[in-house]
Amino acid sequence: MITAQAFSTIRAIPRSAWNDCFPGALEDWDFYVAVENAAIDDFKWRYLAVYDDETLVAVAAAFITYYRLDTTVSGAGKRFTERLERLWPGVLRLQLYAIGSPIAERCDAGIASSVPEALRPLLIKHLLEAARQDAQAFGIGLVAVKDVPTNDPHWADSCRVAGFQSMPSLPSGLLAVPYGSVDAYLGSLCKATRKDLRRKLRAPGPRVEWRRNIDDVLPAVMRLYQDTLCRADLQFERLPASYFTGILERLEGRAVCALYWVDERLVAFNLVLLDQHRLIDKFFGHDSEFSRDYHLYFRSWLTNVDYCIQHNIPVYECGQEGYASKLRLGCEFRGNSMFFRHRNRLVNGLLKLVKMYIRPDRSDPAMAAAISET
Repeated sequence: MITAQAFSTIRAIPRSAWNDCFPGALEDWDFYVAVENAAIDDFKWRYLAVYDDETLVAVAAAFITYYRLDTTVSGAGKRFTERLERLWPGVLRLQLYAIGSPIAERCDAGIASSVPEALRPLLIKHLLEAARQDAQAFGIGLVAVKDVPTNDPHWADSCRVAGFQSMPSLPSGLLAVPYGSVDAYLGSLCKATRKDLRRKLRAPGPRVEWRRNIDDVLPAVMRLYQDTLCRADLQFERLPASYFTGILERLEGRAVCALYWVDERLVAFNLVLLDQHRLIDKFFGHDSEFSRDYHLYFRSWLTNVDYCIQHNIPVYECGQEGYASKLRLGCEFRGNSMFFRHRNRLVNGLLKLVKMYIRPDRSDPAMAAAISET
């Protein structure tokens, strides 16, 4: 008999059982424990588990928050929605129950290795139903699935049957790194970009230090984080200092932070997850006063490419922002979709209309190009 249950902590699910559902994932059980311990404001964590009798067969992370409908909007569209929010406070803010995670790269259903692939659609159906029931218990009408791979037919079919609407979400950027040197990578880019990057590299650059512990520089790291967050067009969560220290401590050799120094001043940091298969860029924070003179974003990019080359890591996963630069830098993009449904028919119909205007590709031409590529 198949049953489902929702938990408030991932510790309710055995580490080995969760990781068996996500073999090889960098964002594994320990990652979610570190996120829980960080106590990120305005988020309540949920974990969905599906059982066949007593055996765990599927899991998914979920969360509850208040969501602004224009979170993925940028540029002129963002300026319009901010004016609307000032005129009508709270009009774009709804309580949300979402399968997925605000701090993970993508959403997926974790299926136990012993379960045949043919049963995956059925288990996704049970996860959706478990999410709906859990949301109802909290009095939440809006249920969503965040950042599902666009090419996953099981999620798309299950969400459609369950009455969910769909829209494009932010695509994920990745760079294949088959190169023997940074110079070989630069040679793969268009002439104008290659020339520009080589010019930038001729100027003196900051000193780079790779760390697995940043406790002694944590105030400076958080200053850079806040400075970067204030300039961001797209933002969802606000990370406390305990997130950065917790990830480095809990994931041990699978997390590292690159520190960028000009003399004795910390001017940038980059938290990454890594294993022998990929390097995932989790957050890049930098000082706006130094960024222009030292080309910190591009230096960080080339530093990560060089790290992948030196350690034979074949893929650099570089997140969901900065699409104009990433198109120039040779990235490919993986499409993501968002599915949502409000149990109130009137609100659900209104959201169907609103989504036509708050799609992320409406306001950012580079993002639209990245989405079209997928």
